Amino acid sequence: MVLDAQPTHSVHRVRRIIRRVDPWTVLKVSFIVYMVAAFGFMLASVMFWEVVERSGIPQKITDFLIQITLLDEGEAPFSNTEQFVRLSAILAVAWAFLSSGLTTLGAIMYNLVADVVGGVEVVLLEENVVPVLVAAPPSETVRVQSYTPAELPAPTRSDQPTMLVESE
Repeated sequence: MVLDAQPTHSVHRVRRIIRRVDPWTVLKVSFIVYMVAAFGFMLASVMFWEVVERSGIPQKITDFLIQITLLDEGEAPFSNTEQFVRLSAILAVAWAFLSSGLTTLGAIMYNLVADVVGGVEVVLLEENVVPVLVAAPPSETVRVQSYTPAELPAPTRSDQPTMLVESE
């Protein structure tokens, strides 16, 4: 008899109520997330600036501003890449600090509101896949011939192995 494994699904429902969020943990996690995002923003803005600078757009803008007399001859406000990188870094870090503070303030506000209304109820579904062994339907009887080593037929081709089926 051959056993066939057929999976069955069972779903387990769990209801949880989120009543409080720790502001200190929110501050730490959000600061790390926002600093990584700020680093990515800074890296992307520096790469974008390099592409823009190599295409000559800042020089064209400077020439246009000199032509319409908004800038004096010799001024080049877009030529300092180091200043752009510093400004990008300062803005990214300031954004990370400000966003972390606002996220922490949001966690504190959530705690105050959750004290009044009781929190947020979350329903989680956990799916368990359990294999169940089911007997396979009876099949046709297969006759297996057994040979003694002396009765084995000679192989027809030498490069193919001979299969020996033993019965108990």
